[in-house]
Formats: sequence, C-alpha cells, structure tokens
Amino acid sequence: MSPPAAVRLAILDFDGTLADSFAWFCGVLNGVADRYGFRRVEAHEIDALRGLSAQAILRRLEVAPWKLPLIARHMRALAARDAAALRLFPGIAGMMRRLHAGGVTLAVVTSNRRDTVRRVLGPALSGLVAHTACGASLFGKTRKFRAVVRASGIAPAHVLCLGDEIRDAQAAAAAGLAFGAVAWGYTTPEALHLTRPAYLFETPDAVAAALLAHRTGG
Repeated sequence: MSPPAAVRLAILDFDGTLADSFAWFCGVLNGVADRYGFRRVEAHEIDALRGLSAQAILRRLEVAPWKLPLIARHMRALAARDAAALRLFPGIAGMMRRLHAGGVTLAVVTSNRRDTVRRVLGPALSGLVAHTACGASLFGKTRKFRAVVRASGIAPAHVLCLGDEIRDAQAAAAAGLAFGAVAWGYTTPEALHLTRPAYLFETPDAVAAALLAHRTGG
C-alpha cells in the first residue's frame, strides 16, 4: 500500500516498536516452553526465527493452536511482573513528542496489558496517547485497528500502523490501512521488506521526519 498523503493517526505497536523487549522475551521463552509443552529455542536458532512470520514460528516450535490464549495470558503476566526492567528504544520518547506536537494523533494497539504499557511509557508519554487497545490476541490486531480508527474519527486513508512484525503488516492490510515497518524490533528488516510496507524506517527519528514532512508538505 502507498504511504498516506498526510498521516493524521499513527497506530503504534508496543513490544519491539516502542519497547525494547526482545532480550526479555528470549530470556523467558524457554521457561514458557517448558510450562506449555512446546519446543525450546536454542541460542543459535534465534536469528533464523527473526526472519519468519508468527505462523511459521509457531509451526517451527510445535505450538498447539489451542494453547495460544493460555500462552498469551501467561506472557502478559510475566511482562507485567518485569515491567520495571523494560525500557523504550532510544529515540522513541522524542519521536512520540514530535508527532504529537506536529498534530499526529497517537494510538497504541498491542497484545500486552494496559498497565504494562502505561508503566513502561510513563505518565508523560502515556498522556500523549489518545487511544489504547490492549490485550489483542496473537492474530487479533485487525479488529483492534478498526476499532481505534472508528474511535478516532479519522479516515483510513490518513492512518499509518507502525510495527516490527509480519503479523502487524498482515493485520494492517486486512484492515485496509497503510503499514510502516520498523527495522529495530523483533523481525529482520529483510523479512519486513517482503511485506511491501509503505515505509521501512531505520530509526525513530526517521518516523517523525517522514510523517511530519507529509503534513507540512515539505
């Protein structure tokens, strides 16, 4: 999908886009695997998994589909437990402030819990977010995207979904929204490029520069 002419609503993913949680995820994954009976991940496999879709990862790890809600609930609880150890990527705070100051409405759509998101963002950045939709299932972001767009009153043609996973791109496409991939998260830039995103951003500064340039006509 082509980039929106002027982005008025940026829907932000949380883990891997705003929050640098990949190392944390790798640190808890094998404990979750033992608890729910799927295959553990060896250190040498991690880079290969970062090039796969969520569907392909689940097949590789032999995760039974019926266990997904249980696993997701447990992962959300672990993230809430460890929220104090999670940090935003460098440049995220500045990106959010610049977009908000430039007139872009901010939303967060995530599989994570609302209290975790607010704790990691902190009060000031949380106050910049106009719409938050949390607790999305692994493949349930499309419905959340549509709900946020309806609540915002902004036309889909002026919306950009920002994320770091192939499933984010798939959900945006299913909702009829443009997708901006970020190169600093869970999935490799090479794999994200194959989803044909409207943008592939290398840094948070590049996000703000691109979106505000369109708004000002620069």
